[in-house]
Amino acid sequence: MELIDKANKYFMETYAQLPVVLVKGNGSTVYDTEGNSYIDFTSGVGVNSLGYGDKEWMKAVAEQSKSLAHISNIFYNLPSILLAEKLVDNACMSKVFFSNSGAEANEGAIKLARKYSFDKYGKDRSAIITLKQSFHGRTVTTLSATGQEKYHDYFFPFTDGFKHVKANDYDDFINNLDSSICAVMMEAIQGEGGVIPLEADYVKKVVAKCKENDIAVIFDEIQCGIGRTGLLFGYNHFDAKPDIVTVAKGLASGLPMGAVLCNEKLGKVFKPGDHGSTFGANPVASAAALAVLDKICNKAFMDSVITKGDIIKEFLKNNCNTILEVRGKGLMIGIQIQGDAAKVQKEALSNGLLVLTAGPDVIRLLPPLVINEGELAKGLEILCRVIDK
Repeated sequence: MELIDKANKYFMETYAQLPVVLVKGNGSTVYDTEGNSYIDFTSGVGVNSLGYGDKEWMKAVAEQSKSLAHISNIFYNLPSILLAEKLVDNACMSKVFFSNSGAEANEGAIKLARKYSFDKYGKDRSAIITLKQSFHGRTVTTLSATGQEKYHDYFFPFTDGFKHVKANDYDDFINNLDSSICAVMMEAIQGEGGVIPLEADYVKKVVAKCKENDIAVIFDEIQCGIGRTGLLFGYNHFDAKPDIVTVAKGLASGLPMGAVLCNEKLGKVFKPGDHGSTFGANPVASAAALAVLDKICNKAFMDSVITKGDIIKEFLKNNCNTILEVRGKGLMIGIQIQGDAAKVQKEALSNGLLVLTAGPDVIRLLPPLVINEGELAKGLEILCRVIDK
């Protein structure tokens, strides 16, 4: 195809892109340049939380773009103030910093935790524990935080100050806990690492030990936050109260936006000049995020996400014969298969379905939160047929 040849001529080779050029979407279905339709079980890797063509979202973005698309953070802008109030209140946190992406939000969380510890204990207490199979971003620092060896190459020197421990292994956590640790960073569900949920008892014990030692608890909710699991955040499934929470992806449903939330204890750690982001709190992205929160922050919507997740699990259980395991919560589902996940992804594409992978043998599903049951049923029929084939 001419367009793909042109893309390959000019793009750096950072993505193993699939051979379609998508041009439009409606609901949870997207269309390519040839007029082919695809049911989307990816939502742009969890970004398009409201799917495609949501009327309230489009209106909010269009109206804001007419009045003020961008302004320096030297000044206040109205959408970001309204968004800060809504996000902080719904999260039961104290303060927020807005960024552009998940990696940038995690960088902000790392800086915030380290400055809190520096101010109180000095410079020798700066290390952060993260989990093996975690994924926290692609900057040099967040790659170092990421607990997957395949990312720890080429880009030396990586940022120092991270220890990786086995998820759901409290003894491994305790064995790595020493006077150098200032924070622990976890994903409630490890998305890129294989859609692996943390165990409630593990989280409870880790958080309690951190509180006992004034170690900051950071939950990376980049992928599993903003309603993805049927609650606002993945950690809401546990009895956990973090000090810092990072969000991005689904927050603005298609526009670049991330955020770092913190509790009252850390609310005044950053001072003017300590941190910043040129496009953080962008008015248009803030207006989009407001539209997202207006739609999802109610029990009926969250319950619908849980119901649809249950439909997926039940369908796979009753209709797929070769699946090894289905795991996850809400509309964040991992399917471990007896075979090559990348081959299933390609075959699904040729049958009109978009899916993700999370390792060599895991299919990952992150459909738009608004997907209807008709689209869900049609997509699941395609998926089971392809997996069993």
